[in-house]
Amino acid sequence: MTAPAMDARLALFRQMCRIRAFEDAAEVASQGGVSFGATAGPVTGAAKVRGPLHLSTGQEAVAAGVCAHLLKSDYLTSTHRGHGHTLAKGADLTGMMHELFGKASGFCGGKGGSMHIADFSVGMLGANGVVAAGIPIAVGAAHSIRIQGGQAGAIAVSFFGDGAINRGPFAESLNWAAAFKLPMLFVCEDNQWSATTKTAAMSAGGGAAARAQAHGVKALQVDGNDVFAVSEAAGPLIAGIRRGEGPALLHARTYRFKGHVSVDPATYRDPAELQEALKGDPIAAARRRLLDGGADAAVLEQIATQAREEVAAALASADAAPWPQAGAAFTDIQDSGAGRWH
Repeated sequence: MTAPAMDARLALFRQMCRIRAFEDAAEVASQGGVSFGATAGPVTGAAKVRGPLHLSTGQEAVAAGVCAHLLKSDYLTSTHRGHGHTLAKGADLTGMMHELFGKASGFCGGKGGSMHIADFSVGMLGANGVVAAGIPIAVGAAHSIRIQGGQAGAIAVSFFGDGAINRGPFAESLNWAAAFKLPMLFVCEDNQWSATTKTAAMSAGGGAAARAQAHGVKALQVDGNDVFAVSEAAGPLIAGIRRGEGPALLHARTYRFKGHVSVDPATYRDPAELQEALKGDPIAAARRRLLDGGADAAVLEQIATQAREEVAAALASADAAPWPQAGAAFTDIQDSGAGRWH
């Protein structure tokens, strides 16, 4: 394997390790524990991360593989399960942890938290607590790119789950993007579960790719647990969109290792199904592939360790950061009378 190719693969592996380390730490913090050391275990106490926390553990390959081809000028929308997408788009990991802790120094001043995190400085327009609601926002961003003359090949990307394809905004967004040939990439992160219900039990037809093709949108399906396959599929799709070939959809089949939220034991799921899915852990799979390709095991372990250390430092920083002032509750809101923004 050539040095450039190995460097690119190591970068994908590094991004997945960072996402996994962030999710593991956020999970512990939401359950009443904090881990400031790179290898320390949970410590019982008050939860540092309050409110719903939807983890993307096991889905890291989709975020890393797609976002590796995005530019800072590209726009992105996410779901309630959006930590991985936000990190992969280039958001500062420490700032993200501050936002989860609800601190004034978070991206949204602590008001967005996990489920509505956003970082406009890297084109991350926001996670969204409403299923499928981020899709038309991204299509709107893509249309703004078109109106402004292309913005040097910029595109918009929307990540959404398999449950979202049964919502109206998905069909409406496909139609709009296709009708106006917008620079838009739809990414269906198919983790096979819609909250606590098997998606297959309530989804008719051939799935996300078939529905996209019915609207005239080019669609590819890929193993969402293979970060190298995701990257190799996303790269040409994104390049085509930048050339003005119109919207495309990537359907990546993966699996959600955790429950719907961080405190959900997922007892509705067959334990045997989870154990089988864990055999396809995307990080372990990428590590094996890298070793087979000549990577140094010590280098891979160093990457994983550095990711845990980076997250441990972010935890400590977030814990020490100041809370918002009480008056901040009355900013970033709209006056319901005169319609003025404050």
